[in-house]
Amino acid sequence: MALVTSSAAISHVGKIRSNNQDSGFAGQSLFAVADGMGGHAGGDVASALAITRLREIDGEYGSAVDAEFALQEAIVAANAILAETVFEHPELTGMGTTLSALVRVGQSVALAHIGDSRVYRFRDGNLTQITADHTFVQRLVDSGRITAEEAKTHPRRSVLMRVLGDVDSTPDVDLQVMDTRPGDRWLICSDGLTGVVDNDHISEALASEMTPAEVVSDLVKQALDGGAPDNVTIVVVDINSSFDEHGVEPVTVGSASKPVAFEGTLGRRVSRLPGLRLHQRGPADPSHFEPESEDYLDELIEENQRRSRRRKTAWLAGALVIIFAIAVGAFAGYKWTQTRYYVGDVDGQVAIFHGVQQSIGPIALSEVYQTTDIQLDDLPFYTQEQVRDTISADSVKAALEIVNRLGAAVEPEPTPTPTPTPSATPAPEAPAAPVG
Repeated sequence: MALVTSSAAISHVGKIRSNNQDSGFAGQSLFAVADGMGGHAGGDVASALAITRLREIDGEYGSAVDAEFALQEAIVAANAILAETVFEHPELTGMGTTLSALVRVGQSVALAHIGDSRVYRFRDGNLTQITADHTFVQRLVDSGRITAEEAKTHPRRSVLMRVLGDVDSTPDVDLQVMDTRPGDRWLICSDGLTGVVDNDHISEALASEMTPAEVVSDLVKQALDGGAPDNVTIVVVDINSSFDEHGVEPVTVGSASKPVAFEGTLGRRVSRLPGLRLHQRGPADPSHFEPESEDYLDELIEENQRRSRRRKTAWLAGALVIIFAIAVGAFAGYKWTQTRYYVGDVDGQVAIFHGVQQSIGPIALSEVYQTTDIQLDDLPFYTQEQVRDTISADSVKAALEIVNRLGAAVEPEPTPTPTPTPSATPAPEAPAAPVG
């Protein structure tokens, strides 16, 4: 009986590319994605040839180590086929492909990886990138020269350091065996997905209750909504523990789903690969391979350092310009505040202030210009409130006019009423002396 693994595969050309250079496969135990490079003439051919050769090993294995060995042999054979194809058709020189694949054997998976397609595992709500990109910018990130965020916009982000192609007869492929368990969800994808859709959205899709077919459709839609400048190929694998004597129907997507075709074979050697016709070579693919030599790496690192210095210089110059503009604006604003006046109170007396009522933190934008002899308490209640809230003036003359009006509004002290003085009572006249 065959071990059933629920899976789905999808491949979309994207919104910019004229042809699909990706290929993908979801079988009984083998699941793989290849992202071709080399322009219109070779990328689709490279990925199709690699997947076509690799899917021959889809089947049952006694152990994950056996599956790992089968992956290694198939990848070396696929690399030889690519080299032979380039030998027979020199116009395809430079074509190559990434390849990421896994084979499930019971509670283990055997993984093989080269290039910048990726394998992720989603387990217990956590998304983990299992493979490491074989790119120049990943080298810079690993060495601490740039951050992961800077790598996303680095001009050399498309430079691959390892691929399958006609460069090396023994490609340096990452191989490993890992455990897996029911409930795990594996994702294999080309950089057409990860270059547009971030990990949070990928994790959200994988965490959903959607079937693998629904998940791959949702992720492709997200890539298209994000612009999809590259081909997008996705394989989702759900790990379960059920068995089925009939197994599953293998699915091939992308370039590998069609016969490999070339044009223009006239005058060239006949390839031992049947049914090949050569395409006319199209524009160069932005993704390309560079040899993993020390001289080349030193040259790219030196270039990156020069670019980093230029970027820092530009940032510094920009920061200085911004600081200067802020300083000029602040100075101009301060000068304007010193053309303004207002009337307020100081310790209960009406005063004229030079500046504006506001302050910047502990810095006051005004000072006392003149204190008057008008007592705040001598003003009518409503006028007192106006002075406490301050009265703005366009000039010192206007401020003096306000003070004069306030002085005129001073309530006069009441005149005391005089107390009447009691009149004096005349003394009684003395009696007249008798006349004798």
